[in-house]
Amino acid sequence: MSTPQQPLAHNPFDAASTAEDVIEGIDLSGRTAVVTGGHSGIGLETARVLRAAGARVVVPVRHPDRAAEALAAVGAVDGVQIERLDLIDPASVDAFAERFLATGSPLHILVNSAGIMAVPLARDARGCESHFATNHLGHHQLAARLRPALARAAGARVVAVSAAAHRMCGIDFEDPQFERREYLPMLGYGQSKTANILFARELDRRGRGEGIRGFSLHPGAIIDTNLSRYTTPESLRAMGLADASGRAVVDPHAGKKTVQQGASTTVWCATSPLLDGMGGVYCRDNDITTVGEPDPATLDARNHRTARAAPPAGLSPHAADPEAAARLWELSDRLAGITR
Repeated sequence: MSTPQQPLAHNPFDAASTAEDVIEGIDLSGRTAVVTGGHSGIGLETARVLRAAGARVVVPVRHPDRAAEALAAVGAVDGVQIERLDLIDPASVDAFAERFLATGSPLHILVNSAGIMAVPLARDARGCESHFATNHLGHHQLAARLRPALARAAGARVVAVSAAAHRMCGIDFEDPQFERREYLPMLGYGQSKTANILFARELDRRGRGEGIRGFSLHPGAIIDTNLSRYTTPESLRAMGLADASGRAVVDPHAGKKTVQQGASTTVWCATSPLLDGMGGVYCRDNDITTVGEPDPATLDARNHRTARAAPPAGLSPHAADPEAAARLWELSDRLAGITR
């Protein structure tokens, strides 16, 4: 049975809590974490906080030199191992996984934090649309290849960083790569974020017998990251995410967060004892959230400048569908060349 998609009865954390708040008192000594995207934005804060709690942290990236500079800037070099990985390149994913497995180390925490948003249409070598390939398929392949290390941990968590943008759409199984339908950047992003949630749900169903649990989450709207580089200042102001001077608007209870607040739900899902024995759930604001119908006023994929950055509603029903989760898993295995 999966964990009910309901908030916890007793939870000391909320939307304003930071990553340091939620990990206080938790000792990760002797544990290993892999954090994709652990060199920028909320991924960087996630890697920093996990390392500060004692974990050995591996940060796989496309540009190791840039990652080293970013990690050094936040004092997170010692105890952090930087590796090469390009999520959009299947051979690179396999090579990283082989190197990790060769160490014999168990993997206690896998955080799938790397991602792109609202980028122009591009495809990988397989013809997969870049949001789907980077945000979902590369992470699906990575988790599959690292499964022996996850099972070896005898109690691992895989955390998929999704977004409230999943409410824009489900998976178009007839045309997931936008080969026949019109490509809209935010629609591609929204589909990939739904995929993150379905992935975590199905991974949890398939992995819990080996002690592997899956979680997904919405971190909040955080504009002080590279993820918003394709979003214009005018769009950010129109959505209420930036003020007239271009500075980020911070109002965590309205979903507008700092990087430290944005990383908190990732760290909470990865480490909190409040989630022991649970899995397969979508979280936000350091809690499990309910299933709720999307607010149409926030879902303008064609022109997201007109959308409101309202407090996110719960998990959309299309991302809670177990049949869609199983179907996406099978499609992803085929695309990634995974046999089980």
